[in-house]
Amino acid sequence: MSKELSTYDRKMKDRKFKKAYDASYKELLFSELIISIMEEDNKSVRKLAEEANLSPSVIQELRTGKQTDIKVTNLLKIANALGFELVLEKGEERLALHESVINSRIHISATSVPHMASRG
Repeated sequence: MSKELSTYDRKMKDRKFKKAYDASYKELLFSELIISIMEEDNKSVRKLAEEANLSPSVIQELRTGKQTDIKVTNLLKIANALGFELVLEKGEERLALHESVINSRIHISATSVPHMASRG
């Protein structure tokens, strides 16, 4: 006797539905991450926007998931304002991304970061 699939399982077999679901799920993950960090740091939308030198509407749209993509420079600003550093990692190589203001434009620079052994 075969077990009947749940509604979720049936829907996930539909490629169009699965693609839309996966895309919205990823957007919500980013949104939830920002909300969680802001709550943990007790930061308002206005305070984070001020510290990141961004419009409060940019922060709010990211929080709500209305904005589905983000410029790397804005991600760097938000991460820095929240006390984080963005790091690209490939094998043992790690590059920390930084923003620097040169001629009133944001440029991304990278510096090597020692690879940290995982804690056991």
